[in-house]
Amino acid sequence: MDKRYQQALIWLQTQQSMPDARLSVASADASFRRYFRVHTAQQSYILMDAPPDKENSSLFVTIAQALSRLDVHAPTIYAADLELGFLLLEDLGDRTYLDELKDEPNKLYSDALAALVKLQHGEINSTNNTIETYDKNRLQSEMDLFEDWFIKRHLGLNLQPAQVATLGRIQRYLIDTCLTQPQVWVHRDFHSRNLMITDRNSPGVIDFQDLVVGPLAYDLASIFKDCYIAWPRSRQLTWLREYQQLANDMLDLPQFSFDELVRWYDLTGLQRHLKVLGIFCRLNYRDNKPNYLNDLPMVANYVIEVIDLYPELQEFGLHFRPMIESATA
Repeated sequence: MDKRYQQALIWLQTQQSMPDARLSVASADASFRRYFRVHTAQQSYILMDAPPDKENSSLFVTIAQALSRLDVHAPTIYAADLELGFLLLEDLGDRTYLDELKDEPNKLYSDALAALVKLQHGEINSTNNTIETYDKNRLQSEMDLFEDWFIKRHLGLNLQPAQVATLGRIQRYLIDTCLTQPQVWVHRDFHSRNLMITDRNSPGVIDFQDLVVGPLAYDLASIFKDCYIAWPRSRQLTWLREYQQLANDMLDLPQFSFDELVRWYDLTGLQRHLKVLGIFCRLNYRDNKPNYLNDLPMVANYVIEVIDLYPELQEFGLHFRPMIESATA
């Protein structure tokens, strides 16, 4: 019964028809947000607790409404107090993709790709310019987490000058790959824990508040090189072909070949996974969320796989493969 929880109960009591609402824990995520399921006599809701000094709930509302206009199933917002940092949301249930993907992955991923293409229809300059760009500085700062938190903090190593130079060259190469792709709306965490199986317009999409304008292949790497469930590369490529057909048919973008898409997918995925190696370590050491260390091996394996596929990554592999392999045990 912490202070925020007590404030949430008081706030709920002021909402129409909710004087007797009960709360139970729904989930927490990698940020400072928490989620509670609100039980009433009529139906259930989700209460999002987003401390206003740490989270931008206004942006969450803006993006949720924008996604709904694109027919992406973001949760409906029934009430919001942005000063307090409380939002009352549609309850999308508790059936995540992660729970059920192994039973029918082709159907679920087809649904997810349809939702992704809708999301990628977002107008670059819409929502009053509140959506930021995945620019060079942001891409670089994300990859800096790899050295700061994975290499230095987790492994306890300091890079030698040749390693620093190699890492810098690879980072610039990956940034260039991201910036030269078609630029679309990017969810940034479009994966099995953030896609919900719903009765209507499935999947429901959550954790979208960090949406940006960025590389076409980013969300594809998020979903098919998922940090929580792994698929053979042959299946990944089959689903990428399905996406290519959808994108070429439905998005107003220059046509691109399958080989181009695969290269974007792999290299954008490498940018993402270098970041994630750092983030998972930071979540452990800074934020006291040790469970994320359990997911390091899968992420490290994605990095190693791409190193082996592209000759231009050979030097990077020479210097960093042993460090990354240490996380696969």
